[in-house]
Amino acid sequence: MAQASTSGKTLADMPADAVAHCTEFMELRDVASLAVTCKSLRAAAYSDYVWLRLFKERWPNLLLSAGASDIRGKYVTRLTATQQMTFSDPSFRYISTNPTHHVRHLILDKSNLWAAKGPEVGQYRLDSMQSGVGIQRLTSHGSRITNMRLIPITDTWLSRSVTSKENMLVTSSADRTIRLWWKGKSQRCFKGHNGPVTAIADKLVGGFGDTKLLASGGEDCTVRVWSVGSGHKNHTIATYHGHEKPLSFLAVAWHKPSLLISISKDSKIRAWDASASGSSPCVGMTSLSGIPVGIKCHDTICYVATRSSVMAVDLRTMQKAFTLPINCTVVCSFEILPCKWMMCTGGNDRALLWDIRKSSQDSTPLAELDSNGSVALLHMDPYKVVTAGPFDHYVNIWDAGSCKLLNSLDCRIPGENILANGVYAMSVDGCRIVTTACCSVFGVLYYRDFSNCRKPVSLVDSEAGSKFWEIED
Repeated sequence: MAQASTSGKTLADMPADAVAHCTEFMELRDVASLAVTCKSLRAAAYSDYVWLRLFKERWPNLLLSAGASDIRGKYVTRLTATQQMTFSDPSFRYISTNPTHHVRHLILDKSNLWAAKGPEVGQYRLDSMQSGVGIQRLTSHGSRITNMRLIPITDTWLSRSVTSKENMLVTSSADRTIRLWWKGKSQRCFKGHNGPVTAIADKLVGGFGDTKLLASGGEDCTVRVWSVGSGHKNHTIATYHGHEKPLSFLAVAWHKPSLLISISKDSKIRAWDASASGSSPCVGMTSLSGIPVGIKCHDTICYVATRSSVMAVDLRTMQKAFTLPINCTVVCSFEILPCKWMMCTGGNDRALLWDIRKSSQDSTPLAELDSNGSVALLHMDPYKVVTAGPFDHYVNIWDAGSCKLLNSLDCRIPGENILANGVYAMSVDGCRIVTTACCSVFGVLYYRDFSNCRKPVSLVDSEAGSKFWEIED
């Protein structure tokens, strides 16, 4: 039988117009991947034809000026502006929750908003609230909620029956339980702690194939791991003893998903290998001075902030890599942005930005981000740094690159002159932000969406901003 001949042609040999037409079936991430393959495909992926479609899909109500070129550049400019919230006309909404409690925890994820106050959580479907539906109260806890987290539904026992890429809500409470919520109902309740649950790990513990574990810590000084898979429904998989004080924070190592890091209120740090088969899963320990404020892991390093310093611990040896003293203010919040080698500490009257690479030699901050009170709330992403606190009714947006102030969002409800109380909780999701509102009534939330704005917050570069797009009537 004669063998079929092959032409030896590849995708790169196709005409640029044909490749551009093929991209109509691609999403933004696929187009970006195509652009890094070779020079000829990058030229096709960067063409105005491709990016005009992407622009219209993302902002259907915005029209580019006639004869506009470099559509990709305009897409990036528009995306950066919305992500940095540099507009004065966001769509907004006030959301009233339980008026008897302050909202202490907020999570904004896609069309869902969760707000925890006291022993209950309010779940709000932002895309259906105007029709009078989409509001649910999750009330199974018997005492105040101490933590909220999201875990992928695909990592749980529901992955076999649910194809959705949505997240499942996890809550811990002073009633000694942990609950997993889906579709407005408590699907599982983990019981085992002998006191209030004070910490939940920032992500699931892995290293066991498809099986993932949820880790928690409590005032009973124990760390417990629970299965979110199909087996071991409601009891502890393992209990780790060793801490002498209540747990403050838990984090999972990046370089080894089975490695769990815990820190207690006496600033003792322990590393636990959940995959260890020996008698003791504790594989390392160290300590630091000061009250712990936050803990973040990246690569093989664990960064721990206290009220007066930030310490980096090498998780391979449990030795201190460096200690950064912070003497000019008392640290009350902590975040890191590994992709830019930056970390941020919130203090009494300002936030400080630091270069992680220079922290071991230089204790001088990159920038000081001013505030009218303590910066208890921080958010960092590649576009921006967001700062807020309980004594300031403004949320400040800073450029993550230049550290310049981009916008200040007034969280007061119009008509109320409230100066004493500020922002108690905040959640940021791309170009959207929700905070507690500064008003005389407890439990009011202020939601803003900068997706379809057109008025820049500053008129300094108004011509450059307005010539790229116009709003469609």
